[in-house]
Amino acid sequence: MPELPEVEIVKQSLKKKIKFKKIKKVIVRNRNLRFKLQNDFENVLKNRFVKEVSRISKYLIFELDNQKYCIIHLGMSGTIYLINKKKQNKFTNLSFYHSRTLSEKHNHVELLFSNFKIIYNDPRRFGYFKIINYQSELKEFFNKIGPEAISEDFNLDYLKKKITNKTKNIKSLLLDQNFVSGIGNIYANEILFYSKMHPKKKAFQINTNEMNKLVKFSKYVLQLAIQHGGSTISDFKNTKSSIGSFQKKFKVYDRENKKCLKKSCNGKIIKKFISNRSTFFCNFCQK
Repeated sequence: MPELPEVEIVKQSLKKKIKFKKIKKVIVRNRNLRFKLQNDFENVLKNRFVKEVSRISKYLIFELDNQKYCIIHLGMSGTIYLINKKKQNKFTNLSFYHSRTLSEKHNHVELLFSNFKIIYNDPRRFGYFKIINYQSELKEFFNKIGPEAISEDFNLDYLKKKITNKTKNIKSLLLDQNFVSGIGNIYANEILFYSKMHPKKKAFQINTNEMNKLVKFSKYVLQLAIQHGGSTISDFKNTKSSIGSFQKKFKVYDRENKKCLKKSCNGKIIKKFISNRSTFFCNFCQK
């Protein structure tokens, strides 16, 4: 599943390409995504200009010139492809966890512009589109999720209020989008390594110093991942066909049985399943 850094890179790529451009046609091949596309979806987007492309947490947001918004969530396997009409068979996978080749039977939504189109492809159909009619409705929609990990609202005071009495383990809590948004499995593993914290540690057991580390390294890891273009697990590319490289900087994720990368540590990376998610940590550093 794409996490905040990967969605941010997709946003940056799309913004350069579609901002101030007109959506000339909308083709829906399958309305049955995670939530069924509304009946007037095509008419809401057709002939509208994209005023802005933004991101909140793991959601892409297209602001249209009719004061409406189109929210896109990529789900588990959703990918966005950009195809240039002038360069046949040259397309770019803007998303994450997927190959460069399109399986056309999973092309559910196409937005056609003058010289190019973007295709939403999703084999598992856990992603979705949602039309928001007013700015107040948009604000209400995102009030349901926790603050972004890279925002100023995710701070020591917030943690003290939220985790004091929680018995949930910290790994699961970091993945809870109602607690903090934007962190997925890969980055939760990395954040806990930098924080020297065992993933099974109960939230109420975390002291102030450890809370400060969680805040600091949540921001550090996500910002570093954005700087490196996200993590390419398969073929994730931006509009310049550049792949993300943060996977080269993984300290624990997908490094089972390998030596800890800290110079003073003789530990090795252990893999366990916590809340049905693969979890990687150092058996020496993270207590």
